Amino acid sequence: MTNTQTETISPAAAAKTARLWMPKRVLFTPAALDEPFGRQIHKRISSLGIEPVVLPSNRLTNLRGADERETYRNAKNTLAVVTAPPGALRLQPIPPSADWQFHLAEGCPAHCQYCYLAGSLQGPPVTRVFANLPAILENTIRYEQPGRFTTFEASCYTDPLGIEHLTGSLEASIRHFRQRENTQLRWVTKFDHVEPLLGLPHHGRVRPRLSLNAEIVTRRLEGGTASLSSRLAALRKLALPTVLGGGGYPVGVVLAPIMPIPGWQEAYTQLFDQIGQALDFPCDLTFELISHRFTPGSKEVLTGWYPNTSLEMDEARRVKKTNKFGGVKYVYPGDQMRALRQFFEAKIASRFPDARVLYWT
Repeated sequence: MTNTQTETISPAAAAKTARLWMPKRVLFTPAALDEPFGRQIHKRISSLGIEPVVLPSNRLTNLRGADERETYRNAKNTLAVVTAPPGALRLQPIPPSADWQFHLAEGCPAHCQYCYLAGSLQGPPVTRVFANLPAILENTIRYEQPGRFTTFEASCYTDPLGIEHLTGSLEASIRHFRQRENTQLRWVTKFDHVEPLLGLPHHGRVRPRLSLNAEIVTRRLEGGTASLSSRLAALRKLALPTVLGGGGYPVGVVLAPIMPIPGWQEAYTQLFDQIGQALDFPCDLTFELISHRFTPGSKEVLTGWYPNTSLEMDEARRVKKTNKFGGVKYVYPGDQMRALRQFFEAKIASRFPDARVLYWT
């Protein structure tokens, strides 16, 4: 981000709700249609006036275009309904977000220029939805830890609300976890179409979180998502008690990616003002604080997808970190990280004394 002045956002722009994503191409593998849940998705998509294509085999082919930009454009307009491979049933821990991660889909319809999936998922960024979700959900029971609260993250590789109107997968997941004592389903979104979820019984075993950022970051780097004000309105709806027409959910705010943009203290102070206005009633609230980082692989992918991005990814301004497997990432220098962390934790402590900060990373 190179602009040194704070942008003035018009009320009309600030209130922009994300359009429901309607893919131009929907593909079904034969194996997906063998699954009852896959047939439900097919019926749901067909009812929206979209004509799915049934592939001749269970392989997704011909996904690449003439160049990287065309491949990206075609992939981002494609939804593929497939079956998750057997490896998807071997859940992996995902600290500090949750005990375990599971996947109802891979890929996302948004166009965030810092996309966390870049470099993580292989091949063109097609959104793949898993038709064998009931088996995936049933499998999570094996990972529950008797006598211990166990959390499951469903949004590591997708934004589940962004595709919910097409799949119903999030509702199915909520209905599963509401029956599982001592567990919690966790998911995060940059979209705002939460109304279908407000009447679902969840027994407090589901924590939706909204991914929020400073207004200028949201507008410039998060294409195809709901505006900041619309996300805040969705957060309010989810947290309001059911007697007031809300969802009565425990909720969370994921502040990500935190970046020291010009005037960042002012920009993020305004964000905390807006969160306080949206949640001006007692609620079960958590915060997750995630600073921006990138890897050599993600930078290469992202600059191919967004060649004109204003996102700062200058290795000379970062510190190189290497994990035990040899993986490399670039993070902010220590002094800058400490200043950011102290600011955010102090703001939360003063503005939201009853909220919990789950982690800083």
